[in-house]
Amino acid sequence: MTKKIIATPNGVQEVELTAEEETQRQADIENDNARATAEAEAKEANDALKASAKAKLIAGEALTEDEANTIVL
Repeated sequence: MTKKIIATPNGVQEVELTAEEETQRQADIENDNARATAEAEAKEANDALKASAKAKLIAGEALTEDEANTIVL
């Protein structure tokens, strides 16, 4: 058992974790980081698509289907 200080919605707590709990906690942290990275990359790609659609509209060029789908009226 190891003691860890963990930030929770209810404040900071000191808890004892078994090796299995520590392994699971580490896996949860890695999964959360991977999900956050994927969400940031998806937002970045969507922003780039919107910028491309805007540039094409200004230039009077045809939009791709994905670009047209980003336009909200």
